[in-house]
Amino acid sequence: MSTPVAPLVAACRREPVARTPVWFMRQAGRSLPEYKRVREGIPMLQACTTPDLVTEITLQPVRRYGVDGAVLYSDIVLPLKAAGVDLDIVPGTGPVVAKPVRTAADVDALPELHPDQLEPVAQAVRQLVAELDGLGGVPLIGFAGAPFTLASYLVEGGPSKDHAATKTFIHTDPGLWRALAEKLARTSATFLQVQVENGARVVQLFDSWAGALSLADYREHAMPASASVLSAVGALRGADGLPVPRIHFGVGTGELLGAMGEAGADVVGVDYRVSLRDAAARASADGTPRALQGNLDPALLGAPPAVLEAAVDAVLDDAAAAVGSPAAGGHVFNLGHGVPPTTDPDALLRVVERVHERTAR
Repeated sequence: MSTPVAPLVAACRREPVARTPVWFMRQAGRSLPEYKRVREGIPMLQACTTPDLVTEITLQPVRRYGVDGAVLYSDIVLPLKAAGVDLDIVPGTGPVVAKPVRTAADVDALPELHPDQLEPVAQAVRQLVAELDGLGGVPLIGFAGAPFTLASYLVEGGPSKDHAATKTFIHTDPGLWRALAEKLARTSATFLQVQVENGARVVQLFDSWAGALSLADYREHAMPASASVLSAVGALRGADGLPVPRIHFGVGTGELLGAMGEAGADVVGVDYRVSLRDAAARASADGTPRALQGNLDPALLGAPPAVLEAAVDAVLDDAAAAVGSPAAGGHVFNLGHGVPPTTDPDALLRVVERVHERTAR
């Protein structure tokens, strides 16, 4: 007897589903009291490279909410740190790079990432897959930062509101920018490949800051490197012998959805600024049908239960209009960005229960 396909994997492949799957970006951590207890006194990057801790934190939202996917507890800059880049995650600030990358010598000095440098991640993934198999086969979602987003941290030296230094770099020396992006594409691809080879069944490429670019700049200066990453993952096969579905997500990327799909996505993540109906047309404008992920506004998690329920229903109705019908697959329910740290966990539980209740066949 064949093993049933998990709803998340089926929806990503636009196959029929028994219910619309739901998971949340940043579901592992931040808002959970059990997360705060186990992380107390442990720096972020240390936590991300401690397999037992990664396993526990990744499983916490699966146990609490019954989500349809477990997303690996990690950080977007972890592969840079693993390769040897001098950086740290500063509480209240985010990733801070000791020496920003601005010159050809800086780009040349960036170390390449090798799979053996990711053994703690590989071990965590193996442990998680074994645990998730015991929880009904919930798929593990691997993830990595897209080259543009990683580059923006390296060039800016940390988080930025306008990415001015990055844009200046791009337009001042496009050739050097391309060399940087290609090197980071190899880093992201290696990070994802290790996760897939050890059992991740879906991956998401986060281009958190791509929304800072115009469509023309995205196509010329960001899309090629992301396409390289997604192509590398597309060449891999999961435990079922089939390609691992690839989700591509960015914040403020409504004008970029078509290009992000063309880069090699099976699923295009949509933030809360664009309706799923509009997103469906944009994401598949090249004639290739793609599934959608999204797109409840995270701010509404703080609304009264009746307001939140109505907002969930509105997203589900929009999704049904966008993909034909929920039963046809093609929609993964998620937020339009990550879970805010002040979120009441009960609000997330209500969202999961409502999505499952409304879409059960």
